[in-house]
Amino acid sequence: MNESFTRLKIERDGAVTSVVLNRPEVHDAFDDVTIAELTETFTALDTDAATRAVLLRSTGKHFSAGADLNWMRRMADYSEAESREDAQRLEKMFRAIATCSKPVVARVQGAALGGGSGLVATADIAIATSRASFGFTEAKLGILPAVISPYVLKKLHWGQAQALFLTGERFRADKALRLGLIADVVEEDDLDTAVAAVIQELLGCSPASQARIKALIPAIANLELGPASVPTVESIVDARSSDDGKAGMAAFLNKAKPPWVEGAE
Repeated sequence: MNESFTRLKIERDGAVTSVVLNRPEVHDAFDDVTIAELTETFTALDTDAATRAVLLRSTGKHFSAGADLNWMRRMADYSEAESREDAQRLEKMFRAIATCSKPVVARVQGAALGGGSGLVATADIAIATSRASFGFTEAKLGILPAVISPYVLKKLHWGQAQALFLTGERFRADKALRLGLIADVVEEDDLDTAVAAVIQELLGCSPASQARIKALIPAIANLELGPASVPTVESIVDARSSDDGKAGMAAFLNKAKPPWVEGAE
């Protein structure tokens, strides 16, 4: 994985890899270069055995202001073919984050607007400060939150999402929590402590189980109870016979630490 990017910083702390948006001068807005770097990073992290959890965060006062203005100016002159290719690259980035087999935690401060809210939606767990703000503001620019919509609709009821998409309104963290876009709201001084606590919980679980969970949920989310029975039964059968399943059950029965927990023998 390339760790000498121009838009990102990659920081490793044991089993946790931080992917840091590093353009505070533009409120960590992203452009085509950022998109390429994020896609490459999360594609690599998907199969990186050394990484157990991914922390997506940013420098500066804001999580991400969305699209970079200079990138938007260039887009205005794109041909239809160029626009389609650009949109496909954007979709590929969001999909790489959302489908990464490792748990992804977003640390959100300040504004997360447009695509910035899309990044929040792709994370498995997002924790924000009480002063953070969100918004699917694309309609105010004459476009729409299209490529992020599948990820938003996994967090929000479609009626809630539709209202926010149509108005483009900005909303605070307490509303984002009620809607399900984020998992927790804390005061600014408590943000790092809250994020660290979540990551510690993640590291206490089987990485193989977490990968299975991330594959299972989208596969059954829209199924009726009957059709859902096949993938759910097969998933638990496979898990019970897996190395992690056997080791985890044995550790529990013997009151020992499972092998994926630090300090296990």
